[in-house]
Amino acid sequence: MFKGQPKGLLAAALANMGERFGFYTMMAILVLFLQAKFGLDGTNAGIIYSVFYALIYILALVGGLIADKTRNYKGTILAGLFVMALGYLMIAIPTPTPVPNKTLFLIISCVGLFTIAFGNGLFKGNLQALVGQMYDKPEYSKMRDSGFQLFYMFINVGAMFAPFVAKYVRAIWLSKNGFEYNASLPSMCHQYLDGTLTAEGSARLTELATQVDKTGAFAGNLDGFVNSYLDSFVTGFHYAFGVAILTMLISVGIFLINKSKLPDAKSKKQAAADAAANGIQMDAKEVKQRIYALFAVFAVVIFFWFSFHQNGLTLTFFARDYTLLSLGSYKMAVEDFQSFNPLFVVFLTPIVIAVFGWLRAKGIEPSTPKKIAIGMLIAAIGFAVMALGSFGLPDSASVTAMGSLPDAMKVTPFLLIGTYFILTVAELFISPLGISFVSKVAPPQYQGLMQGGWLGATALGNQLLFIGAIFYENVPIWLTWGLFVVACIISMGTMLFMLKWLERVSK
Repeated sequence: MFKGQPKGLLAAALANMGERFGFYTMMAILVLFLQAKFGLDGTNAGIIYSVFYALIYILALVGGLIADKTRNYKGTILAGLFVMALGYLMIAIPTPTPVPNKTLFLIISCVGLFTIAFGNGLFKGNLQALVGQMYDKPEYSKMRDSGFQLFYMFINVGAMFAPFVAKYVRAIWLSKNGFEYNASLPSMCHQYLDGTLTAEGSARLTELATQVDKTGAFAGNLDGFVNSYLDSFVTGFHYAFGVAILTMLISVGIFLINKSKLPDAKSKKQAAADAAANGIQMDAKEVKQRIYALFAVFAVVIFFWFSFHQNGLTLTFFARDYTLLSLGSYKMAVEDFQSFNPLFVVFLTPIVIAVFGWLRAKGIEPSTPKKIAIGMLIAAIGFAVMALGSFGLPDSASVTAMGSLPDAMKVTPFLLIGTYFILTVAELFISPLGISFVSKVAPPQYQGLMQGGWLGATALGNQLLFIGAIFYENVPIWLTWGLFVVACIISMGTMLFMLKWLERVSK
C-alpha cells in the first residue's frame, strides 16, 4: 500500500491521529453537550458549533503565516498539539449541571473551544504542508494524490474510535449514578426546569424517568430526578473530553519520535531554488495565476463543507430526534453515527485508490479538479437520499411538543448509515484530493499559507452551518436536506465551468 510513497507519510499520519480523535469527539458530542449543559435550542447551539468549526479552519491561516514566516513548521505543529490539549482540559473539568451561572460557564466553555481551535490552526495546515513537501521530489510527484488519500485514511483510524469512547465514558458515568441512557431526556429536563414542557411532554418525562432510574431513588420526585440526571449525563461528556487530552499527548510522543522522518523547513530562497531545479520555474504572472486558481477552488468548496459538516449538527439532531437507536439486538447511541464516516474512510480509501490507479494505468484517470466536481455530485445524491427518507416526518416543533417521537414513528438507522456512506465517497473525491491540489499548485514560498487558505475556505463553509439548524427547526425536515442538494449542485456546476482553466494551471 505504501510502495513508492515517502517514508515520512505514515509518521505524519500517525502523529495526526490524536487530533482526529479530538475532532471526532467534538463532532459526536459538541452540540449534544451544549444543549444538555446549557439548555440551548438547536439554533443557538448551532451558532456556537458553526463558529467553533469555522475558527478551527480559519485559524489555520494564522498558523500558516506563522510557519511560513519562521520557517519552523515542526515547532509550530508541536506547539499546536500542546495548545489543543490545554483547550480540552478547560472543558474536561466537570462543573455543576444545571448550571448555576449560565453566562459565566458558557463563556468558560467558549474560551476552551477557542483554545482548541487556535491549537488546531497551528497544527493542521502545517502538517499538511509538510506532507505536500514530501511530494515535491520528482520521484514521488506522480504519487501525490494517492499519498494524500493514504494520509487521509490513516488519520481517520483515531476518528473511528472517538465517538464510541465518548459514548462509553458517558454511559459508565450514568450507570455509576444508577441511570440508563436516553437521548431525549436532557432536552425534556431543561424544558421542565424552564416551565415550557407541555402536558403531553410532562407525561412522557414521567414515563421515561421511571424507565431510566434503575435505583428507584427518585420515584415521585421529578425535581430531584431532573437535576441528578442532567448532572450525571453532562459529567460523562466532560470526562469524554478528558480522553482527548490523552490522545493529544500520544500524538506529541509519536511526532517527537518520528520528527526526523519529516522534511526540514527550507528558507524561501531555498524553496524557490529547489522548485527551479525541479523544473518548476514561476514568474510573477504564473504565481498570480496559481493563486487565482486556488482561490477559485476555495470559493467552490465552501458550499461542500457547508453541506458535509452537517454530520455533526443537523444530522446529529436527526439521529437523536427521528432515528430508531437500535440495530437488531445492539442498542445504539446518537454518538455512534459519527463513527461511520471515519470507518468508511478507512474501508473505502484503498478501493478508491485502486480504481484511480487502474484508470491511471489506462491513461483515463480524471484530473484532480474533475474528481472534485464528481465528489460534489455524489454529495448531492447523499442528501437527496436523506430528503426522500425524511418525507412525511413531523416537523421539529411537533416533536418538541410531544416530548419525543414514539419509536413506531422513527426511521431505520440504515437511512443515516447509507447517507454517511455516500457522503464519505464524496469526501474522498474532495478533501484529500483538494489538499493534494493545493500542495501541487501552490507556489513553493506560499505552501503553508495556501494550505491555510484551503482550511480557511472550509472555515467559511462551517460558519454557515447554523443555517442548517435554522432550517431544521423551522421547515419540514425533507426540505432541510433539499437545501444541501442545491448547494452541492451549484458547487459542481461552478467547478465544471472552470475545469479547463484549472486543469491548465495545475499542469
